[in-house]
Amino acid sequence: MNLGTMAHAARMRAGLTQAEVARRVGVQLEVYGRIERGEMFPSVPTLRRICVALEIPSDELLGLDAPQSSGLRRLVSAARGLRNSQLRLLHRLAESLHPSPREE
Repeated sequence: MNLGTMAHAARMRAGLTQAEVARRVGVQLEVYGRIERGEMFPSVPTLRRICVALEIPSDELLGLDAPQSSGLRRLVSAARGLRNSQLRLLHRLAESLHPSPREE
């Protein structure tokens, strides 16, 4: 997939319109539309702002990251904003659900 396709997919997952992303990124709607259609490649600073606006890592936007399952995306989304103590508990729970090699 190209950057435009990845940006479109991320925007749809986030439930945002092109206008909302363009406003967050600080570009004209037409410019953002051209990026999504693959007609234009953004500058590095704009690419970074797109990643922030869509809340995705640059590797994912550039297609360098293996796609996450929708379940993992939901878990990561739910974990955002948790306090450190809550994250530690979540980590312990995840470890308890995944058997160690000596238990298999």
